[in-house]
Amino acid sequence: MKKTFNLQVENKNQDRNVDSIKNEIRKYIKREQKKSLPEGKDFWFFDCKFAKDEDTPKEISFADIIKFVNEAVEANSKTFYLEIISRAEERKKEAELEKIPEISEEDDIED
Repeated sequence: MKKTFNLQVENKNQDRNVDSIKNEIRKYIKREQKKSLPEGKDFWFFDCKFAKDEDTPKEISFADIIKFVNEAVEANSKTFYLEIISRAEERKKEAELEKIPEISEEDDIED
């Protein structure tokens, strides 16, 4: 999804408009997550970019999308740009835990 959203629409309450924008974003994310994953991949990862009005888009965390939308509303921006690109990823396996050597009675411990 690469889209510029208008926050100030004639004949529409701004709160209702913002709610419909958030709903559209959530619907898109759910739709992308329902897609079947390619073989060898475990989850969908989302690359996100955000910009208010005419700013250049900057990368943001997936978890912060709604927070940035709220900031644009509070700043009285007329528009904002949101880019969400999904890609399949594979979870990285945790490194094997190193075994801690046990201390035997024969080992010399200094206090």
